[in-house]
Amino acid sequence: MIDLKLFVAPNTCARVATIALEEIGVPFETSLVRTAANQQKSPEFLKINPKGKVPTLLIDGAPLTENVAILTWLADTFPDAKLLPAANDKMESLKQTADLAFFAGSVHPIVTRIAMPMKIIADAAQSFEIVRPAGVKDMDSVMKMIDARLEAGPWWYGEDWSIVDAYLYWVWARITGVGYDGSAFPNIQRHFALNKERPAVQRAMAREDVNIEILKSENLFMAPR
Repeated sequence: MIDLKLFVAPNTCARVATIALEEIGVPFETSLVRTAANQQKSPEFLKINPKGKVPTLLIDGAPLTENVAILTWLADTFPDAKLLPAANDKMESLKQTADLAFFAGSVHPIVTRIAMPMKIIADAAQSFEIVRPAGVKDMDSVMKMIDARLEAGPWWYGEDWSIVDAYLYWVWARITGVGYDGSAFPNIQRHFALNKERPAVQRAMAREDVNIEILKSENLFMAPR
């Protein structure tokens, strides 16, 4: 049996990898990284992931970083979990990688501008007055495209759930959690509600809730705003 340990932090995109592991159903451990205390920049964590980020997945002690790589490895290693549709050829497989990369490389940075604009401009007033509105405008364009795609079926690939849907679930939760108005996108709202009903998503969120309570007890929880 493969030994799996996932380094996580609440509200981060590590939730996507947690959902994937819960969908697979294999035993795995999560390790809370206290980002409010800059634990991700500690010498101990940097030895595991020099990038200083979550998620990081230890596979029999060997670290794998970046969600696209982690999710692709999980899909390839546990094909019975059907984290991605079966690809008929290399091009189909590459298109699936492109879908994951779209969320990780194109959508995620917009999430940061909306949910954590102070990462872009340190001045709090300017970050919320300049960065967030620009992020909202760009996100509106992205969500219009995604909402249109979901018109054809409940999930990204139609009738079958995939880890791309887990990524969209995290994006939607993160931006609406800080006040993003998603009322113009009914298909994404439906998609989010369907995701919340999945047992694996519920188990992943239960793990995250435990970590939130730990951080609250240590005065290290930063609520979305």
